[in-house]
Amino acid sequence: MENLNDVSYFDQAIEDYKRGTTRMKEHLPEMTSSYFHFTEEAFKAGEIDKKNKQLMALAISIYAQDEYCIIYHTKGAVENGANETEVMETLAISAALGGGGSLCSSCYTCNGYIFPLPAKIPLIKLEGS
Repeated sequence: MENLNDVSYFDQAIEDYKRGTTRMKEHLPEMTSSYFHFTEEAFKAGEIDKKNKQLMALAISIYAQDEYCIIYHTKGAVENGANETEVMETLAISAALGGGGSLCSSCYTCNGYIFPLPAKIPLIKLEGS
């Protein structure tokens, strides 16, 4: 991992999620393994490609206002070839269906994590750094 002083809020959120799922796996190994197997299968390319599955998951995450999933599926969509316009259209669809809460979550996604803004998002300072 990069220098802890340079970890963005978004990267930190993903790391927190991974730590939490690792801890859950220690206590509930069969359940976590089954869940992750299910999600891996669901996101495999089929009639719908991986990019579009990630965009659908992003829209649902925004509608549900699930911060970790918004970050995770935005990253997943881009890693599978989604461009900025495709992400923005996905955000618009979710906001159209979900109203103000989804619009706020959409704006959160637009804050430069994946597609850079002219001004950088401030990096968080971790305790002890």
